[in-house]
Amino acid sequence: MESASLRQTSSSPPGEMVEFETKPLLSKFLSFPTTASTSNQQRRRRVAAKIGSAPRPSRQQSFGRDIGHAAKETYLITRLSFTLLQYLGVGYRWITRLLALGCYAMLLMPGFLQVAYCYYFSSQVQRSIVYGDQPRNRLDLYLPTNTDGKKPVVVFVTGGAWIIGYKAWGSLLGLQLADRNIIVACIDYRNFPQGTISDMVEDASRGISYIFNNIADYGGDPDRIYLMGQSAGAHISSCALLEQAIKESKMEESISWSASKIKAYFGLSGGYNLFNLVDHFDSRGLYRSILLSIMEGEESLHLFSPEVRVQDPSNKDAVSILPPITLFHGTADYSIPSDASKIFVDVLKKVGAQAELVLYDGKTHTDLFLQDPLRGGKDELFDQLVAVIHADDKEALEQDAVAPPRRRLVPEILLKLARNISPF
Repeated sequence: MESASLRQTSSSPPGEMVEFETKPLLSKFLSFPTTASTSNQQRRRRVAAKIGSAPRPSRQQSFGRDIGHAAKETYLITRLSFTLLQYLGVGYRWITRLLALGCYAMLLMPGFLQVAYCYYFSSQVQRSIVYGDQPRNRLDLYLPTNTDGKKPVVVFVTGGAWIIGYKAWGSLLGLQLADRNIIVACIDYRNFPQGTISDMVEDASRGISYIFNNIADYGGDPDRIYLMGQSAGAHISSCALLEQAIKESKMEESISWSASKIKAYFGLSGGYNLFNLVDHFDSRGLYRSILLSIMEGEESLHLFSPEVRVQDPSNKDAVSILPPITLFHGTADYSIPSDASKIFVDVLKKVGAQAELVLYDGKTHTDLFLQDPLRGGKDELFDQLVAVIHADDKEALEQDAVAPPRRRLVPEILLKLARNISPF
């Protein structure tokens, strides 16, 4: 599970997004590619000429509208925070964890500020694209600067303990994968108490559907779409994938995207059997009563436990539709034990699915997703993801082999201190 500040995005008409130009000064601090300032019209013509598709939509959001959105967002965050506190209560465990979280964030702030600058001002980032009619039905796109040819796409569902997930948590991954000519779509979804697990799965599925139907307009290849989730996002995305496979196997009419067309699924530090995790989460502060409220009662746990559902003989045909699955987990993960991934892989293999487990010795819940990427240089998880995505592209693999190491964003001493004080 992950913790961060509760975020909520106000709604606006479909297709809206924000685009800003990156300042050249940024290249001194980050290895993320930047583009020179050009007009939207020139850029659209260039993209359309090179990829032979419709020009990607864009608009400049007015300062006044930004202020209005910020005010609405602040009000909604405040209201939901008070509602959430009614569930959590105020006790010693939560106070100590919040203090630890504050210190953890401060130690990593040098990296967070650099990534935030890119997120808000880089022309590579198309923010808050509306994909549905529900609150928080928005996604961010991270686009490579190289617009030659169709790009592989990673649809990413962020973590956040089903309570504080937010699409911007995936900005570090998005920017770094975009640097390797991979488009990343980070999907936002309703959090508890605004929604429960069925709402979250529905939102994730809608976001995936939007990518399948529209990613070609942004230079993406609809035939090379990968699905990935981290922590609670791994649980949500795996539920969405399995649910879609079940619908597809039953040839239901309400299918807006095909699970069989997902090239591969990547689960990072996720939990896939809620029955085995209820007591563990309760001991770490996500109390049983709250988790059951999120999961719509104890009687619904089996519906949102992919490990349980794939063992149901009635879902045998759905299992055969699932794409290759790779689960990544750190052995020192105390938020969600690595056994959660290990057991799920064993079950998937037993029922005939193609599954693989990759364990990282001594890595914690946040090492793989935050500390290691902020450290820069070689990153085993990152390299493995890129290798799988570029496996059928010889030219891309050659470019990966000579790619410069990623720049360090946080000094090592701060990373070590953050790891020791992390509440995760």
